[in-house]
Amino acid sequence: MSDKTIVRVRDVMMNTFAIVEGITTVAEAIGIAKQKQVKALIVNKRNADDEYGIVLMNDIAKNVLAKDRSPQRTNVYEIMTKPALSVNADMDVRYCARLFERFGISRAPVIQDGKVLGMVSYNNIVLNGMLRED
Repeated sequence: MSDKTIVRVRDVMMNTFAIVEGITTVAEAIGIAKQKQVKALIVNKRNADDEYGIVLMNDIAKNVLAKDRSPQRTNVYEIMTKPALSVNADMDVRYCARLFERFGISRAPVIQDGKVLGMVSYNNIVLNGMLRED
């Protein structure tokens, strides 16, 4: 039997993230992403019954830049993915990686008790979780 320690998403996630409102313009969102040094923005819930959304930099490239839309006149809600596929902080990173593969995503918000705790990506899992020997 193996005494292998389970690495949880909370152990590898990034605590730095940014939450924006859906009405934020893409230009403002880019500024926030640069300032916070993040590659994805979480779009806040509008109310308690709503879900979080997510907008990645490649969403901006594909849906604004490539389509020659104005970043000052395009709102985040127009290009975001909603609901964002999120993961629980207590999830085993192996299952997180399988979930990413199954749904074709590379990063997700980490949620616990309905609140965002951070972001997790393949990079976080590989660089911070694979060779861990706690």
